Amino acid sequence: MAEDIKTLDDLKEAVGSAGAPAETVVEAANREPVRDALGRSYATGKRKDAVARVWIKPGSGKVTVNGREMDAYFARPVLQMILRQPFQVAGVDGQFDVMATVKGGGLSGQAGAVKHGISKALQLYDPSLRAALKAAGFLTRDSRVVERKKFGKAKARKSFQFSKR
Repeated sequence: MAEDIKTLDDLKEAVGSAGAPAETVVEAANREPVRDALGRSYATGKRKDAVARVWIKPGSGKVTVNGREMDAYFARPVLQMILRQPFQVAGVDGQFDVMATVKGGGLSGQAGAVKHGISKALQLYDPSLRAALKAAGFLTRDSRVVERKKFGKAKARKSFQFSKR
């Protein structure tokens, strides 16, 4: 077979004839929407020590976190902006209702967890949104967590003050 390929045209013909596997790869990339009986998509988002369970469904853009409105739960405008980012990047602002329950961590970590959960749920609801969300980096879990304290140390790495005498 290697002796038959002597020019670039021969190589193109050989590669072109083996096009069937490439078509199966494209079909595998076509994802099916994942929705429950009520038409919702569910995903779990994580950030630092916070874990968010997020359900999204078509609606007017209402966001509920732990039974409270987003404005009441995340009072800081920066945290509210973080929650809106996935919708703005995907171009579906105000089209989905969000119901989330969050546990653990502080407000900043919880906002990041809800954002991660919303992004994952959006791409499950409509797989065509995956490219935009992935390009923005919203589907990647931020794995930075607090380092544990070690014995013989004041904190994770800080040593006690040294005394010569």
